[in-house]
Amino acid sequence: MAFESLSERLQNALKMFRGTGKLTEEDLKAPLREVRMALLEADVNFKVVKDFVAKVKERALGAEVSEGLNPHQQIIKIVNEELIELLGGTQSKLTVAQKPPTVIMLVGLQGAGKTTTAGKLANYLKKKHKRPLLVAGDVYRPAAITQLQVLGEQLSVPVFTLGDKVSPVQIAEQAIEKARSLACDTVIIDTAGRLHINEELMEELRNIKAAVNPQEILLVVDAMTGQDAVTVAESFNSELGIDGLIVTKLDGDARGGAVLSVKAVTGKPVKLIGLGEKLDALEPFHPDRMASRILGMGDILTLVEKIQSTTDLAKALEMEKKLRKDEFTLEQFLDQMQQDKKLASLETNIG
Repeated sequence: MAFESLSERLQNALKMFRGTGKLTEEDLKAPLREVRMALLEADVNFKVVKDFVAKVKERALGAEVSEGLNPHQQIIKIVNEELIELLGGTQSKLTVAQKPPTVIMLVGLQGAGKTTTAGKLANYLKKKHKRPLLVAGDVYRPAAITQLQVLGEQLSVPVFTLGDKVSPVQIAEQAIEKARSLACDTVIIDTAGRLHINEELMEELRNIKAAVNPQEILLVVDAMTGQDAVTVAESFNSELGIDGLIVTKLDGDARGGAVLSVKAVTGKPVKLIGLGEKLDALEPFHPDRMASRILGMGDILTLVEKIQSTTDLAKALEMEKKLRKDEFTLEQFLDQMQQDKKLASLETNIG
């Protein structure tokens, strides 16, 4: 689970607070040392850790304990609020063009999962009643175009390609016209990556940006690369200018330092997170819910949303009517079992 080790260490550190009335410097010393160590071990940027601990200490030191709270609860409240701020404060939503289509450019290094993420994003937007067009703009990586076409077919989403002999800039420009002709309101451009940042890659991305003027340039980074993800984000932001990040493989990284560092270091928010390999394993990033999850306070809102997204209310009502009239068939029983199976998987997804 994401943040598993950090969550455990932070919760243990916070249990160290005892006493009544004001928290003294002596009260804070050992627990804050543990908080610092927990964050550093989670691969959070050193400067970010230093600033975070200083803010918590400043707020907690000598603060009167709020009515109805003991010192332990008071410090949890402060840490929770500072953690939310560190993670971005509020949810940062995708920008939508005033006049369709909305253009989203996915950028990043090779191996970060851009093409798969393009498919997940198309699926996510489709569920939001958008009509996405996937654009195969990676003309260098073998099988990148085929991979996107397969994803489009699985999702019943159109894919625009001009093959691998045309420049990515031309592909992006013609994709906008294609989106209009197909009445697609969102264009998702999958761009090429490299094994490392170089001027040739950035120049090409800058040219695509100038040609199609995207509403969103989203950097796709792999959570498992830790602080390297933050370094990559800094470079892409200074060379190209990004609007936000999609962090993939967050379910596979028990530390999660990249997510905790990136907003503080780059000033750019995490907008979406990937929590699995399936095409529906992409969700909006909510700083308050993530902070709650890290501090072991659960994430009820995400659970409710997942239940709503996997339960078809119309089907449920129709099934109820048929049950009342003794018209319930084996086919409908199978359909109900499939919905139940989706709900059963929520425990693993939410962690």
